[in-house]
Amino acid sequence: MLEMKKHMESGHIHTVISRSLKIAKGYDVNENIVYTVAAYHDLGHYINPKTHEKLSAEIFMKDKKIKKWFTEEEIEIIKEAIEDHRASSNHEPRSIYGKIVSTADRTIKSIDVCIKRTYLYGKKNHPELTTKKEQINRVYEHLNDKYGKNGYAKTYLYDEEFEAAKVKFIEALQDKEAFIKRIENVINSMEEK
Repeated sequence: MLEMKKHMESGHIHTVISRSLKIAKGYDVNENIVYTVAAYHDLGHYINPKTHEKLSAEIFMKDKKIKKWFTEEEIEIIKEAIEDHRASSNHEPRSIYGKIVSTADRTIKSIDVCIKRTYLYGKKNHPELTTKKEQINRVYEHLNDKYGKNGYAKTYLYDEEFEAAKVKFIEALQDKEAFIKRIENVINSMEEK
């Protein structure tokens, strides 16, 4: 299961890079900055998911090799954009780069992939939830808080792909009983592998 989690997170970073570059095409921006912010945005997640945006920015700031390609002003923009990408952030990103990567980070490849990621996160970071039922309920509550009708996952730029996926998510979350059953099925299929 750990290998699946690492693969999913690595895949997530690649997805965010790709989506960021696609979104950036609509704006007058430096694609090297966009790419760098997207590549670094979740590196701190392995250290501490709760403060990963700050840790990711610190990792970038310590990387002397990458920084040689940017001016001091660009380095500051990259650092701030990495810090600003988080969905649950209480402030709008300070630059277009933060808005691009924050928007691209709102990925919903599929509801089932979101369920898997949320379940694996809960198993690792919420050991106080000792039963499978408690973990399943946490998955539902988290996904409803994030992607439900009044969810906190917002985008700062229009993203047709995310908006279409979010509509499907809202519809699926409306029937809590059916969604709980879906979570159980996803978890059972993961545990069978």
